[in-house]
Amino acid sequence: MTNKDKRVVILANGDYPTHPKPLEKLKEAELVVCCDGGADQYIANGYVPDVIIGDGDSLSQENRIKFADRIHYIPDQETNDQTKAVKYLIDKGYTSISIVGATGKREDHTIGNISLLVEYMRMGAEVKSYTDYGVFIACSGTRNFKCRKGQQVSIFNFTSKNLSSNGLEYPIYTFTSWWQGTLNNCLGEEFTIHADGEYIVFLNYI
Repeated sequence: MTNKDKRVVILANGDYPTHPKPLEKLKEAELVVCCDGGADQYIANGYVPDVIIGDGDSLSQENRIKFADRIHYIPDQETNDQTKAVKYLIDKGYTSISIVGATGKREDHTIGNISLLVEYMRMGAEVKSYTDYGVFIACSGTRNFKCRKGQQVSIFNFTSKNLSSNGLEYPIYTFTSWWQGTLNNCLGEEFTIHADGEYIVFLNYI
């Protein structure tokens, strides 16, 4: 198995997940990369991170010493720890990446972490961010999604000039504000988004 096919997870330093879906991603991961303070939470829950990445500003002194052999200090202040972790994995050949713990605590960090998914897609990675409520997926062009009837969907436009859909309750269009694409519903077991640019889809678990 190549690195490209391995199940890798980044644990960010937001709220530690409580929903079974992101917790399952952590449990099944073959490689867990923790962002600085996220490592403290992971260790407190009885686990050992494979890699810890960041500038070291939010990792406890105790864990800084105990896990010194797996810490990669990246002092670059132009990117956040989540992006440093993604770049680290891409450099190692991992291109299918799950992120958990990227939301909660500070709302500005939450918005930043979600919007960065588009940047990671541009870097050649398929990155999904799992929260306690659903999953964010960065997309480009036409995409088909499996779903459940009545499952809630939100679409956030970034660069698309032509947005349309099949299989959703409410027709979509080229949104100019993020709120415009929220709170749609699946009519069946799949839906399709047609686009000529980039957007993010949020699928609610329930």
